[in-house]
Amino acid sequence: MIIEPNKENQGTMNSLKHISLVLAMAPLALMAQERFATRNGHIAFHSSTPMENIEAHNRKVTSVWDATTGAVEFAVLVKAFEFEKALMQEHFNENYMDSNTFPKATFKGKFGGVTAADLKKAGTYPVDVSGDLTIHGVTKPVTSKGTITVDAAGVVKATSEFNVKPEDHGIEIPGVVRKNIAEQMKVTVALDYAKM
Repeated sequence: MIIEPNKENQGTMNSLKHISLVLAMAPLALMAQERFATRNGHIAFHSSTPMENIEAHNRKVTSVWDATTGAVEFAVLVKAFEFEKALMQEHFNENYMDSNTFPKATFKGKFGGVTAADLKKAGTYPVDVSGDLTIHGVTKPVTSKGTITVDAAGVVKATSEFNVKPEDHGIEIPGVVRKNIAEQMKVTVALDYAKM
């Protein structure tokens, strides 16, 4: 049986050619992506008042960054923040952050100002960071400045600093200790990315 070409068959054949072309190009698109990740990024926050200084560090931050698109995501396990005093850590998790109810803080956004091509050579590149920060179940937009550094060995490091107000994320500070906790926390981020 011979099928003679007609308009209907030609449309089907064109669709098949289009699908074949898309499938053939998909691996190239995936290969073109420059993705970086870390599972041991460092985030710290600092509160400074005349009454008391409070500082905590978290060295278990996970992050994935697609340098081709600029898209970046972070996930922070709240209970992984470590304080100098065990009692502070307990109060932080139980009284302020409700860590059992809200176990993670996240950020989804973009690094702007650096390209995948920039990362192929050593240098320091200023970036604009923008996205949505979710803490204590409350999401707020954040913008900040940051730096991407590529060393001679090709190691990629990202750093940034910004401020967070606890009340903006529904974190209530009791009046009794309000003078002990700054109205804004200074947050610093330091990530050593490895290529995926």
